[in-house]
Amino acid sequence: MNRLRRDLAVGTIFSLRCGDQLVGRALRARPSLCPTSWPRAERPAHLRTEAIRLGPLLTRLVRGGIVRLLLTIPSLLSRAGLFTAVGTAVLVFPVTASAAPGVLKPDGLARHVARFNAMEDEPIANLVANAGAARWLEANIPRFDCPDAEVEEIYFFRWWALRKHLRRPPVGPGHDAATGHVFTEFINRAEPVSSALGHHLMEGRWLRDGRFHDDYVRWWLRSNGGKPHARLHHYSQWLADALYQRYLVTHDRAFVVSLLDELVADYRQWEAEKQLPGGLFWQYDVRDAMEESISGSRTKKNIRPTINSYMFGNAQAIAAIARLANRPAVAEEFAARAAALRRLMQDALWNAEAKFFEVRLEDGALANVREAIGFIPWYFKLPESGRGYEVAWAQLTDEQGFRAPFGLTTAERRHPQFRSHGVGTCEWDGAVWPFATSQTLTALANVLRDYPSPGVAPADYFDAFRAYIRSHRMDGKPYIGEYLDEKTGAWLKGNHPRSRWYHHSTFADLVIGGVVGLRPRDDDVVEVHPLLPPGTWDWFCLDDVRYHGRALTIFWDRDGKRYGRGAGLVVFADGVEIARAPELKRVTATLPAR
Repeated sequence: MNRLRRDLAVGTIFSLRCGDQLVGRALRARPSLCPTSWPRAERPAHLRTEAIRLGPLLTRLVRGGIVRLLLTIPSLLSRAGLFTAVGTAVLVFPVTASAAPGVLKPDGLARHVARFNAMEDEPIANLVANAGAARWLEANIPRFDCPDAEVEEIYFFRWWALRKHLRRPPVGPGHDAATGHVFTEFINRAEPVSSALGHHLMEGRWLRDGRFHDDYVRWWLRSNGGKPHARLHHYSQWLADALYQRYLVTHDRAFVVSLLDELVADYRQWEAEKQLPGGLFWQYDVRDAMEESISGSRTKKNIRPTINSYMFGNAQAIAAIARLANRPAVAEEFAARAAALRRLMQDALWNAEAKFFEVRLEDGALANVREAIGFIPWYFKLPESGRGYEVAWAQLTDEQGFRAPFGLTTAERRHPQFRSHGVGTCEWDGAVWPFATSQTLTALANVLRDYPSPGVAPADYFDAFRAYIRSHRMDGKPYIGEYLDEKTGAWLKGNHPRSRWYHHSTFADLVIGGVVGLRPRDDDVVEVHPLLPPGTWDWFCLDDVRYHGRALTIFWDRDGKRYGRGAGLVVFADGVEIARAPELKRVTATLPAR
């Protein structure tokens, strides 16, 4: 209850529903107060009952276009858990006829979920079982519509699979905490794994209810007697960067600022554990979660583009969060750390002959193999523009480089040690890993938008994205596992119980931020820069995306016939049109005043 009272704040939409019907909208509370955003098992019976009692009244008032509704129902609100003080409680509901229109209906989501539920036996059910999947997803994810049935299917499948990994924190063998939330990596293991923590936060930032990932981050940083979990550093990760990128969507300044000291301490711990005297960081490939790689080792202290890019991104993020917290000394310190890492990486890890970022071995030599980790620096916009580094991206579209029928390989296909380390032991010697594909596509989106003359085009992005789509199959049904054969698309761990619905990559984030092109930023400007190549689709719609506490709708309708709201690329915020362009291109608009 205390948390609910604390979260009561101006600016985020509060929806009160009676069953599945929207019966009220207030702009005075966080979405975590919405009864239908809670797993059904967590909703107190009295809360459901009182919502039903209020439903008809609110429905009549909404339909009547009431602008302000004052409710003086202290006992009702008290029992609902919104207010506990005895006395008069007042809610203000600025309900108008021009509330967010909702271009898409939820029946498309329900159809997909029914099919996904029917295709499996559900051997493991965590916090939200299949029976509650449609309700939970309707309450939490942006709706999406496009003419490519496979893209739309996998968009909803990946959200459906992500939901399976939400659970209570484990507190011992076979025992879970009564409250809190974490996400697992392996569906059959209760303990979370830190290797894909950055991916989890990047994907989860688009959920309407932020408390799931708020709790998850707190668990990693505070579950060990108020200190970080002992296995947080078991794998390299970009925690601070992902948290800041998530903030750019949620705009929950208080939450990210509250973590600043812990993120600073986490960075200093990485320095103590992995930083070499020269300033760069070393890591075993297995602790990058990239074992059995061509360049890597389980015993040698190699300087890898992975951890060094992550630490650059983390330093930049800590500097940005420190500026939010009005702590200029911390901001200056970590901006300087990021600048130093940029210089050191460009000097030490760029192979001028191969024109690629590579691993520098413990003996001082470069590894002389191009691997997908050489694209990671652009994930964090580390390489300086205009110095020729973008030439590395020519390897993306080269079939002797990284392009393959079922995705982007993790090592160049021309290398004599490509796919030489066996099969079935999680090799990173060339097979396709969704973990790496997610990183590479995010990096490529940055290159296409922020670097001049990169030598690649949106068509290359979409080609790689479509290959990623094709990989999501097993026995003709949607599937996501650990890694796959680049030529046949066969998942190399098969249908192993630990690999089913593997939570180790992003997908929705690539659709929202890449194909559709919503680029989160800290000011009140909405920027949409689609990477969908012209002429590819006649229409698409991303509906009810929660961004800075607003509800955005972004659609492309070539001739205006699909959605009946005019032709072009259109952006709505809380039901108000804020941008329109006749073609697919970058558009910006300022969020309307509240």
